[in-house]
Amino acid sequence: MKKFMKFVSAVAAVSLVAAPLAVSADEKTFLLGGSGPLTGAAASYGASVKQGAEIAIQEINDAGGAQVGEDTYKFELAFEDDEATEDKAVQAYNTLMDKGINGFLGCTTSGSCIAVAQLSQQDGILQITPSGSAEGCIEPDNAFRICFSDPEQGVAMADYAVDTLGYKKIAVLYNVADEYSTGIYDAFTAEVEAKGAEIVDAESFNTGDVDFNSQLTSIKGTDAEAIYVPAYYQDITYITKQASELGMELPFLGSDGWDGVLKTVTDPATVEGCIFTSPFCASVDDEKVVNFVKAYQDAYGETPDQFAADAYDGVYAFKAAMEEAGSIESADMIDAMTKISVSGLTGDPITFDASGAAVKDVKFVTVKDGQYTYVE
Repeated sequence: MKKFMKFVSAVAAVSLVAAPLAVSADEKTFLLGGSGPLTGAAASYGASVKQGAEIAIQEINDAGGAQVGEDTYKFELAFEDDEATEDKAVQAYNTLMDKGINGFLGCTTSGSCIAVAQLSQQDGILQITPSGSAEGCIEPDNAFRICFSDPEQGVAMADYAVDTLGYKKIAVLYNVADEYSTGIYDAFTAEVEAKGAEIVDAESFNTGDVDFNSQLTSIKGTDAEAIYVPAYYQDITYITKQASELGMELPFLGSDGWDGVLKTVTDPATVEGCIFTSPFCASVDDEKVVNFVKAYQDAYGETPDQFAADAYDGVYAFKAAMEEAGSIESADMIDAMTKISVSGLTGDPITFDASGAAVKDVKFVTVKDGQYTYVE
């Protein structure tokens, strides 16, 4: 169980007292803050997180809210655009704290999450990131995450690539300037080599690059059996298109940042057959998933991705922590986090260990006939 310093708990208590709670004699409000990119290249991620959280909040409120001791709480969401940059993330977090939030669902991206981690610890507020997967995102005692960690999914993909798919020679293309990409790359390559397979070429790029022909040409000249690209879908859109133009037929393997790529590729054939790690697939015939997808499509006119599902589960984690603690004091909710179990979209159950990590299975998604589906 996580331990918290007394002065941190005191700061949390002071900040929470100032939060707007009273709605009626029998019903109160839990103001949940969140941040993510709503503008810029990664805007799809932030929009998905915001919208997934909104679906969960509507669902919880319609069902009567959270029962915390003798009090009933309804959720409200305050969401700020952090543009997936560190300085904007700090500004967004401070704005949310000024609004008197009771909990922080954020940040959406790893760099932003790390940038505010120490601030949220000083404020003593419970922080649950839906999708910040870098190790530093949950380093403070008040911080938890819903998504997989970078090392966790890197190791899982390495095991799957070598043990299940039988690849012995793999090339890697990763973003050397991004914590997310490098963290997965390090874990993947170490596990591949530990299993007796070989990384035949490791090529890198920088954030903002759009020309990958040099790296792909280098990989094409090797005896690689597959290409692993732990990166975001914006990069994947360029990479897969250029690989196709070069006549490359090697299968692509990826990380959970691939989710959303079908919305940006001009030709789905460029990603047909790819396999990437993801905790959620909207096409699954599961009642909970089907209901979520319908509610999301009705509200926003599009199919939810794993970022939306992670945020949905994150809101339910706050609800479970409030009810387990019998309190909305952050110190009490933080203590409750390792005791709760959430029946979520991205895991059933989802529990949390003492490090703040979610305990759930890593799943693999492929693109088949232009649609996402779990690997059988």
